[in-house]
Amino acid sequence: MTDTEGAAPAAESPHGAAVPDSLLAWLTARTDAELAELLRLRPDLAVPPPANLAVLAARAEQRASVLRVADDLNVLELTVIGVLSLERGAEVGVRREVLAEALAGRAPVKAVDRALKSLRARALVWGAQVLRVVATANDAVTWRVDRPQEPMTAAQVIAGLATVTDAERRLLETLATSSPIGRTRDAAPGTPPDRPVQRLLSLGLLSWVDEQTVELPHQVGQALRGETITDPMALTPPPIRTNKQKIADVNAVAAGEALELIRHCEDLIAALGDQPAPTLKAGGLGVRETRRLAKAAGVDENRVSLIVELLAAAGLIASGAPDPVPATDTGDDYWAPTVAADAWLNTGTAQRWYTLAHGWLEMPRRPWVIGLRDPNDKAIAALSEEVRASGAPRDRKFVLELLGELAPGQGATTSELAALVAWRRPRWSGRFGAGAVEHTVAEAAAVGLIGRGALASPGRGLLHGATAEAVVAEMTASLPAPIDYVLVQADLTVMAPGPLIPELQEQITLVADIESAGAATMYRIREDSVRRALDAGKSASELHSLFEKRSKTPVPQALTYLIDDVARRHGQLRAGVASSFIRCEDPALLAEVLASAVAEQLALRALAPTVAISQAPLSEVLDQLRSAGFAPAGEDSSGAIVDLRPRGARVPRRRTRPAFRMPAVPTDDQLGSLVSQLRAGQRAATAPRGQGVRSDGSRAGGAATMALLQLAAKVRRSVAIGYVDAQGVATERVVDPVSVGGGQLDALDPETGAVRRFTLHRITSVNLLD
Repeated sequence: MTDTEGAAPAAESPHGAAVPDSLLAWLTARTDAELAELLRLRPDLAVPPPANLAVLAARAEQRASVLRVADDLNVLELTVIGVLSLERGAEVGVRREVLAEALAGRAPVKAVDRALKSLRARALVWGAQVLRVVATANDAVTWRVDRPQEPMTAAQVIAGLATVTDAERRLLETLATSSPIGRTRDAAPGTPPDRPVQRLLSLGLLSWVDEQTVELPHQVGQALRGETITDPMALTPPPIRTNKQKIADVNAVAAGEALELIRHCEDLIAALGDQPAPTLKAGGLGVRETRRLAKAAGVDENRVSLIVELLAAAGLIASGAPDPVPATDTGDDYWAPTVAADAWLNTGTAQRWYTLAHGWLEMPRRPWVIGLRDPNDKAIAALSEEVRASGAPRDRKFVLELLGELAPGQGATTSELAALVAWRRPRWSGRFGAGAVEHTVAEAAAVGLIGRGALASPGRGLLHGATAEAVVAEMTASLPAPIDYVLVQADLTVMAPGPLIPELQEQITLVADIESAGAATMYRIREDSVRRALDAGKSASELHSLFEKRSKTPVPQALTYLIDDVARRHGQLRAGVASSFIRCEDPALLAEVLASAVAEQLALRALAPTVAISQAPLSEVLDQLRSAGFAPAGEDSSGAIVDLRPRGARVPRRRTRPAFRMPAVPTDDQLGSLVSQLRAGQRAATAPRGQGVRSDGSRAGGAATMALLQLAAKVRRSVAIGYVDAQGVATERVVDPVSVGGGQLDALDPETGAVRRFTLHRITSVNLLD
């Protein structure tokens, strides 16, 4: 189909070729598939659904809509808009050859063709050999395309800015945050060279226009605004010098980060379960609590900020009233693990990673801003509203998609990605500069989506919409296979040269403390850790058997002695519920307890040489005795040792309505239906009129409406009706009446071939079509 086929009238451009004189005429000539693609690329045009193509064309030319879609254009596409606007493309049209001449030597012909195709698909440009541009589109171009300036490199700009005075920098910042054109008398020849304007001109930080006008170079403005420094005259994307890696190595590095992330998440869940963190009055997590959690997990505060945001996004922690409440409860809300955390802790490693990674990719928040200063010069707190950013998921996906365009195993540096983002999306620079790209890549690496600068296989699957099962399978294949053995060493350390199977992991962490984690985890066995295992119900023989069966190195004699020594002293005192009682087979040991200061604190009273009771809770009795240097064990009514370790506080997982909801992507069927409605509305609006009832749009009389519709059904004539639906949206459409009665009109919709029902009192006008 040509650009004028089916559209009328067409104007003759001064360049000698026919071109549709309006966007409406051009849209009318588009195919249904092209109109559907326009609505997909510019979804704001379909909200609310336009009544006809005239309404669609009017919306497509509105400045707000044009600027919104311009955010998705690259440097070349925006430059094409700028050139067409300069050549009066919005008024009379520009021949294709004129555009080619303006861009000659700066962009390949095929690239320009692709840019024009993209602009036509978005209804910003129309025509083939003669091009027209939407009048408001030039407002989207943030640099001048008519007078190219000598490009400055980032090094030149930074070096020049380093030499300016405070007054000169304020002058530059004023131009950078307003218009780049400045009026000044100091631009005239003969002005003393020590004047600020003359100094800046000599440094190349200002460009001379005339005796009273200077201009701020685009690259200088970018540097002052903290954007990526680029050359807007470069109409080809910056190259990426890919560093080729083995995909197995990339996946291994990403899997290692995933394991580290999961371990830190487990530590923070445990720390918040032991001691929930108070919620700030303004929401979020306080600096003091962040430092406490960082110390508990053995990581820095930036890492804690990222992890708590991930846990909150995954629904594993939340703010609420924990159960049990802290001893120092003030009635306020606390950040604590949710009940969903228990299920997460008991799932497989790859599944746990998927929950965190998917949450990071979709969460409308930017964790990297935590710690920065807000407009009131206050530090931004983790989990606060200041971290929320509705566009964060789109930004993350865009950066990862750039990596996804590379072959598997190929990576790029952060600076290369930042330059490519600035070329692909130049209008994003104000809010998504080089620093934001760097932080996004760092977060993606910390989450385990990137390894050695390349997109890992699990990350590629997650980004491209693979099923959860497929992504989990990719991560499972990337993770090192779990092992069922450890290496016990003479200094009472235990090394796990890889991830342990869950059963062994639980047993080792019970009897030993983690000293360092990574690809290989180092544990240390201490007297306290052995006592912890005995408190949980393990016997000395079970601990000996554990190391004999699971260690591939000989069990050192020092470990055997340590276990036997702690076990011999462990449990000589038995505490139960009386409220509590203490039982001991050694009367001398019980007498020692009764003579100590702890007896008064617990209000102990001897019932027999080997039994004493207390009104304190059992947990308090055990804690006080241990603090006093004794080693009691808890027992139940049968005398068996019970595990009385605290399970941690939990808050219910509340289903809250998200503050921001991404718009749903319309399906092909929905777009097709909307295009059909547009066609019908346009046909009704432009159809030749015959006999009618109040075609001025006022509400039609009931009897006249009935009579005309019954006549149309009888003689099988099409009618154009004005109709107001239940939402108050007025439309015009062409239908073939079938029957009228009971306050309803049943009519065939020619566009869809389906019979639709209309309420008569909502019909505002009726016209018989010739």
